[in-house]
Amino acid sequence: MKQLIGAIAAARRSPFRLWVLNRMLWTGIPFNAPHRLKVVKLEDDAIHISIPFKRNNLNHLRSLHACVMATASEYASGLTLLQKADAGKYRLIMQKMEVEYHAQGRKAAVAVACISADEVERAILLPLQSADSVVYPSKAEVHDLDGRHLCTATVYWQLKPWDKVRSPKPSQG
Repeated sequence: MKQLIGAIAAARRSPFRLWVLNRMLWTGIPFNAPHRLKVVKLEDDAIHISIPFKRNNLNHLRSLHACVMATASEYASGLTLLQKADAGKYRLIMQKMEVEYHAQGRKAAVAVACISADEVERAILLPLQSADSVVYPSKAEVHDLDGRHLCTATVYWQLKPWDKVRSPKPSQG
């Protein structure tokens, strides 16, 4: 996890490091590798994930599959939280996800999730001072390359201090 956070920070400074981050994510999350979801833009408060218009990502109607758009939304919102909340201190796990679909995706698309440092402080870190865990609803939107709004996802992430987690903490490698 420490390596992933370091790779996200490094990718902001260099296109080559962004390439390395994407290879790391495809290896570390092999489920996503065939979809070739890719971090294409890192901002202080947002992450942009591209969804290629390719066979593995299409449904029987030859439009972007609902599940690939949901997966990209989860990817974007999770990575956005990871870069803001200290993954060394808090376990991040998805509790549930709600997706509202607005249009079919007939071309490549981008999922974007945003969260500010102030929002992390107000909605996550302050409540964790008096609670064992916090559930944070993170929104992500998917738009195609023409700007058409394809879907909006709300991913509910549970954040819990590692010392309150019963299962062992993964290695920090």
